[in-house]
Amino acid sequence: MKKSCLLLILILVLLAAFPSVTLAEDGVTVISSDAQAQFPQAIIFTLEAEAATEIKDVDLQYRVSRSSLIPVSCRVDVDFIQGQTVTATWTWNMLETGGLPPGAEVEYWWLIEDADGQRTETSPASVEFNDLRYDWNSLTSGGITLFWYEGDSSFAQELLDAAHEALGRLADDIGVSLEQPARLYIYANSSDLQGALVYPQEWTGGVAFFDYGIIAIGISPGDLEWGKRAIAHELGHLVVHQAVFGPYGELPTWLDEGLAMDAEGELRSDLQKKLDKAVTSDTLFSVRSISSSFPTDPDEAALCYAESYSVVQFLLDNYGRHKILELLNVFQEGSTYDDALIEVYSFDMDGLNTAWREGLGLGPQPTPDDGGSGISPYFIALNVVVAILGALIIYLALRRFLRPVL
Repeated sequence: MKKSCLLLILILVLLAAFPSVTLAEDGVTVISSDAQAQFPQAIIFTLEAEAATEIKDVDLQYRVSRSSLIPVSCRVDVDFIQGQTVTATWTWNMLETGGLPPGAEVEYWWLIEDADGQRTETSPASVEFNDLRYDWNSLTSGGITLFWYEGDSSFAQELLDAAHEALGRLADDIGVSLEQPARLYIYANSSDLQGALVYPQEWTGGVAFFDYGIIAIGISPGDLEWGKRAIAHELGHLVVHQAVFGPYGELPTWLDEGLAMDAEGELRSDLQKKLDKAVTSDTLFSVRSISSSFPTDPDEAALCYAESYSVVQFLLDNYGRHKILELLNVFQEGSTYDDALIEVYSFDMDGLNTAWREGLGLGPQPTPDDGGSGISPYFIALNVVVAILGALIIYLALRRFLRPVL
């Protein structure tokens, strides 16, 4: 009995020491199965297997761990040379698919068919798409894990405290809380962050990957105050999108950004100045015009962020947090922007715009805007001129064509 126990222990030790030990899968022997992450460009999957008869087909099936209404897996027909012993390799090229955030987990398994038509499915394994270019430290508290590699522990603790303060504001002001654990990856600067993304925008300073519960931000230890706000902002996006997760859940941009700005706390002084200036000159964007994407011009975009904060504060101050939470629930169930506002507040976006402007001491919108289409009045005027010229050319051509012959 003692010898049997010792033999079993020895086998377990050998299996732990040599994870690539041969595994038998219903007539197919899996010699090795591996996945190597090459962050951020690729994951390389490799299988070596053998069978008593020729292996004629190998497929790789994988799925990414993320929030999804229906679990989705992908299947790839892997190229290899048929034989009794085969090596199959497939590279998931992130440059072609858009990439994954740091820390994403991918589950994978192999489907193998031999010449006799016998199909074998290996047990699932997983690979983490970690950014191994840096030596990460971690700090965990209350459902949030913060990873960082530059700066001391007090730097990380202040950022983690800022994250929890943001969660507190979101719970108090709106009534939403973190439903799934969140992971925050703090890069030392925006350049390092952009190096972790596939096709990043040059202005990218932080990204929230809602479906993964992951946030990546570039924060240097010398820019701690900005970093606290950036974490609060992106965490605001993450929590709100968790709250409206569903087949619909599309929010107007002013609401999405306004709630994220609320998570930061009081409006930044520079944005408050832009808002005050626009109120004084009566040059505010309408609520409807900031319901889709914001302008690309930095100054105009900054004003839109400030306005979004102001509109959300107007709703909170005048109707309470329970109405905002009700509005989020309506959007989760699926509704147009106007219909959702009418159901909760009894006014649409134009009505909200009027009420908000009145709260700022302003009258009706002074000039009609483009309804959020982003089309410049100059562009519209140019098109009118082109249309008139085109009609004139057609008229002259027809007049010449229809001129009677003498």
